[in-house]
Amino acid sequence: MNRLYVSLALGLAAMFPASASEVKLENFQVDTSVIAVERGVDTFMNACHGCHSLKYVHYRDLVSFGIDKDRIAAWRGDSTLDSAMTSLLSDEASLQSFGKVPPDLSMMVRAREGGASYLYSYLIGYYITPDEKTSNHVFPLTKMPDALEISTATDPVKRSAILEQAHDIVSFLSWAADPHEAERKSLGYYVIGYLIILTVLLYNVKLQVWSSLKG
Repeated sequence: MNRLYVSLALGLAAMFPASASEVKLENFQVDTSVIAVERGVDTFMNACHGCHSLKYVHYRDLVSFGIDKDRIAAWRGDSTLDSAMTSLLSDEASLQSFGKVPPDLSMMVRAREGGASYLYSYLIGYYITPDEKTSNHVFPLTKMPDALEISTATDPVKRSAILEQAHDIVSFLSWAADPHEAERKSLGYYVIGYLIILTVLLYNVKLQVWSSLKG
C-alpha cells in the first residue's frame, strides 16, 4: 500500500511541475470538519469538477463522512454512490481542449512539496500581468485558468469570499487524500483501549499465579 501511495504521489508530482521551495507559500490550516468539507465539495463540484477527477474518492465516502445525502445526490446526478468522482470532461475532450488530461486531484495534497499550503497558495496566486495576461505566482507556466477568478477580483469583500472558497476546496482535497483517516483514528482508540484492558487482566493473572506459587 505504501508503494502505491508513493507511485501515485510521484506521478501527480510530475503532472504539477513546481517546487514549493521556489516560492513563499501561505501558511494553510486544514479544516476537515464535516461542515468545511461539505462546503469544499460544493465549491469543487462547481469550479473544478468539470475538468478534474477524484478517482480514488467515491460518493459513498462522502456519505460515510456524514455529508448531507440530498446534497450528495445533487452532486452525483446519475452516478451511483459507489461511483468514483470522475470529471465531467472525457480524456479525449481534455486532450482536444488543453493538449493534456488535467491531473487527478485525489492525492495532490500529498504529491506536492508544501502539501495543502502549496495548493492553497496556487489557487489564490493568480494575477494579471502588465501585458494583461493571467499568470500565477506559484506556477507561472500553468495552463489552468483562474477558476475562482481571484485575479480580477478587486473588491475586498469578493476577494475575502474567494479566499474562503479556496480554503474550503483545499480542506476538502486534504480530506480526499485520506478519507478514512477519522475511521482509522477511531479504530486506533478502541485497539489501544483493548490492549490496556488486556494488559491489566494479564497482569492480575500473573499476580495470582505467582501468589499461588509462593504459597
